[in-house]
Amino acid sequence: MTAPTFYRLRAPNPDGTGSTVVSVRVDPDRPDPYPVYLAVGGGRRRMHLTPDEAWALWRCLSEAVASLGDPPDHIRTRVTPDRR
Repeated sequence: MTAPTFYRLRAPNPDGTGSTVVSVRVDPDRPDPYPVYLAVGGGRRRMHLTPDEAWALWRCLSEAVASLGDPPDHIRTRVTPDRR
């Protein structure tokens, strides 16, 4: 059994007060077809995704945000997996 892996990154709030956590959990041993879990803002907005849905989301988001201009500095960091 493989332990879930978590990926987290903070995005600054638009009003300059604090930040919002974006977190993804990957659990390959999950018995249902949704091994990817996306949470934005401490879990206020969350989704369970199939691998195909996660890839489609990544592709659409990458194209959409690329149309907004250069990436912000806060994402120029390595996101390392964490077991919790």
